[in-house]
Amino acid sequence: MSPTLPPDPTAMFTPSEVEARTGVPAATLRQWERRYGFPAPVRNASGYRLYSPRDLAQIGEMLGHLRAGVPASRAAQLIRPAGPGPSQAAPVAALAGALLQALVASDPVRAAALLSEAHARLSVEDVLLNVMAPALTELGHGHARGEILIAQVQQAGVFLRGRVAALLELAGRGTFGPGVVAACAPGEQHEIGLMMVVLTLRRQGVRAEYLGANMPLGDLALYAQRRQADAVLLALSGEWALEATRAQSAALTALAVPIFYGGALLNASPELAPALGGLYAGPDAREAAATIIRQLRPAYRKGRERPHPARWPEE
Repeated sequence: MSPTLPPDPTAMFTPSEVEARTGVPAATLRQWERRYGFPAPVRNASGYRLYSPRDLAQIGEMLGHLRAGVPASRAAQLIRPAGPGPSQAAPVAALAGALLQALVASDPVRAAALLSEAHARLSVEDVLLNVMAPALTELGHGHARGEILIAQVQQAGVFLRGRVAALLELAGRGTFGPGVVAACAPGEQHEIGLMMVVLTLRRQGVRAEYLGANMPLGDLALYAQRRQADAVLLALSGEWALEATRAQSAALTALAVPIFYGGALLNASPELAPALGGLYAGPDAREAAATIIRQLRPAYRKGRERPHPARWPEE
C-alpha cells in the first residue's frame, strides 16, 4: 500500500538535505523533475530549489517502487499525486495580481512566496513576462493615477530588481555564443526591463553583459569595442533619455555592429530606432531576445576574426 502523503507542502529542505535524508543525489532529483514532473520544489529568493515534506514522501515512494524492480517511468506514474491545492490552481493572472497587492502593501515576504510559487509552476521567461512585468507595469499606472506613492513604486522596484539580479547571477555569462553589451541610455534609470532581456538572452546561450543605468554612450562604445561585442542593446523608457541619446548615438554607430533599441519609449515609437541608427528590439524580453538572436545568428555563423573564436551553442 502506498504511504499517505503528509499534508505539509511547506518548502524547507535544500537538495543536499534531501540527498542526506533519502540518498537520492541532487542530479537525479533534477532529472526526475524534468522527465516525470516530480518532485515539485519551489524556488527561494535566490532561485535555489527547496523541497517540502510532501516532496520527500514522493521521493521515498519512488525509491520503493524502484527497489521492487518497477521501471522508473512506470514508478513515476504510480506515485500518488500531491493534489492541486489552491496555489497550483491559481491562474497566472491571479499570481500577478497577488504580487502587485503584496508589493503595494510593502510585504516582501508575501511577494517572495508568490514568486517562489510562480517559479515552481512556470518557466523563468513566463515568470518575467506574465507575473513580474504586469505587476511592474501596473505599479507605474497606479502611480500615474495617484493611487500609489512613488515610495511604494521605488520599494517594489528594489525588490523586483533584486530578484532579477539573483536570476542573472544564477544564469552566468556563458563562454560561447555571440556577445551582447546592454545598458540604459544616458539619463535612464529604469533598468528592470532591460535586465529581463539580458537574462532571457543568457538563458539562450548569448554572452550578454548588463552594465547598468544612465550609461554615457562614449563609455558604452569603448567598453563594447574592448569586449569585442557582436551587438549593443540600449534601453530608453521615456523622453527624458532621448535628447542625450541623440547627441551621443554617433559613438555607437561607429562600432559597425548592430545597435538594438528597446524600452517603453521605443515600444510607443518604434520608428525612433532607425532614426537613431539602430534596430527596434521588440516589445518585451522574449521578443527582444528573439530579434537579437535572429539578427546575430547568420553573421555569427560566418565567423569573425577573434583571438579565441566562439561558437553559437548547440551549433
